[in-house]
Amino acid sequence: MRLFSVLLLSCASPLLFAADLPGSHDLPIVPRMPDAQIVDYRPPAEMERIYPMGSIRKISGQLRFDGQVGARGTTTSVTYELPPEHSSIAAFTAAREALQGQGAELLFWCQARDCGESSLWANEVFGNAKLYGADAQQAYLLLRRAAPNDNSLVALYSITRGNRRAYLHVEQFDASTPLGELLPTSATLLRQLKDTGELDLPKLGGEPQPSWLTLLSRGLNLDTTLRVSVSGPNAEAWRQALIGQGVRAARMETGGSEAPGLRLELLR
Repeated sequence: MRLFSVLLLSCASPLLFAADLPGSHDLPIVPRMPDAQIVDYRPPAEMERIYPMGSIRKISGQLRFDGQVGARGTTTSVTYELPPEHSSIAAFTAAREALQGQGAELLFWCQARDCGESSLWANEVFGNAKLYGADAQQAYLLLRRAAPNDNSLVALYSITRGNRRAYLHVEQFDASTPLGELLPTSATLLRQLKDTGELDLPKLGGEPQPSWLTLLSRGLNLDTTLRVSVSGPNAEAWRQALIGQGVRAARMETGGSEAPGLRLELLR
């Protein structure tokens, strides 16, 4: 019986008994997926950090991307290997929803080949070879935490490698100086709208702002098949302003005024 028990334990999944990397711990802002283990941990360190806000590529040996957020501050990161029953995108989605539930704002979101080469994200951006996998199996997200922690950014990167092992990388950056105004990309606004069915912008309760009008109109016109309802205290003013920016009137309906700010909902 004792021999049988030993054989049974030796055949069990290694993840069941795997321990976290010594000295590592979770970041409080992102809950751990059940049975995930920490395989890489970088304690708080002060550094200059640049986070891409566009697809990355290498040209003449230099890393290139369309936009970025850069500052000096303290960076802490943790990388999880996920259990076989959970996909990298499921862990990515759970982390995103948890952060948005805390009021974090999306700045940039890409998935699969829209992100560029996984090898560049793994080695050039995060300096972690464990994160190198198939370009089609990656996702990246950059968020800004809600006030009073709005000088803090969170980067998420998920990947499934060729051996089917899945990873989620979580990185928190606390800037030493105020980050100022940071705006999302139009493609990110569209991705959130299509993925979640809604776009909540609580800070936009007043009259239409030119910078946001440009972002929203460009995002909506990236997919002209979509129809949305526009809600909030100044919903009709935003709707008319978006029409003035080239969004067809037939694609938008005016919703209620109960939302604290501007709210766009996808009409199925």
